[in-house]
Amino acid sequence: MTILNASDARANLYRLIDQTNESHEPVIISGKRNNAILLSEDDWNSIQETLYLISIPGMRESIVEGMKEPLSESSTELDW
Repeated sequence: MTILNASDARANLYRLIDQTNESHEPVIISGKRNNAILLSEDDWNSIQETLYLISIPGMRESIVEGMKEPLSESSTELDW
């Protein structure tokens, strides 16, 4: 993971945005008072969706069960 100080991040912001979107690797930006993380929008949305889905009671267990099921045994028709 790349770590930059705020001055270097500011000087290379557009390159960092492109790099983060292409590599999907977060960039740590360290400041004098606090640090921050630069993420691609797609990665941020994925994190938010995952947090939402695992907040639904029973969803985590359902996903784990589904991952264990062989694709050949999966339904081709949805019940809903």
